[in-house]
Amino acid sequence: MKLRLRYFASVREALGTGTEPWETQATTLGGLRDELVARGGAHAEVLARGRAVRMALDQVMSDEAAVLREGCEVAFFPPVTGG
Repeated sequence: MKLRLRYFASVREALGTGTEPWETQATTLGGLRDELVARGGAHAEVLARGRAVRMALDQVMSDEAAVLREGCEVAFFPPVTGG
């Protein structure tokens, strides 16, 4: 299925892009993350398990069990703190 990936803040800086189209076999956000890590390079480093990365599916904060749909938007970003 085809998705639109968006990257924000330090994730965007590490990958050198803010958005990209992606075709996946994954069915969940967790599966997609694993697929991107398997891509290697900067994706493997910035999205690795153990790294604090937040995810949103169609602009709604979601966990790794969230089910992907054709044409959805997936965003990756570091945790944000405020004060």
